[in-house]
Amino acid sequence: MKEPRSLTNRAQYTLVYQRGKVWANNLLVVKAMPNGLSLSRYGFSVTKKVGKAVQRNRLKRLLKEIMRLQSPKLGWDIVFIVRPAAVNVDYHQLEGTVTKLLARAQLLEGNE
Repeated sequence: MKEPRSLTNRAQYTLVYQRGKVWANNLLVVKAMPNGLSLSRYGFSVTKKVGKAVQRNRLKRLLKEIMRLQSPKLGWDIVFIVRPAAVNVDYHQLEGTVTKLLARAQLLEGNE
């Protein structure tokens, strides 16, 4: 079942890749752009360079849970691109990384 807050097709991802602003560190790249909607949508890009299917799916599950618990600003499309170094980190390190990147991008609620 698709979550209403997720990017669902290639065109949505491509638009964010082309027009979005970028924030990055050694574990993740965050690309974001305003979407003009009353909700924020997010998507995850985990390529085969990151690891085998089990590792890629684990990272996507962790990121989905982290975003479920975050409170991003409304009206943004956000894509998380996972780098290979992220395979070796635990949930708390990944959560800290996501929070720092979203704060740097000023995409967290109450972070002006």
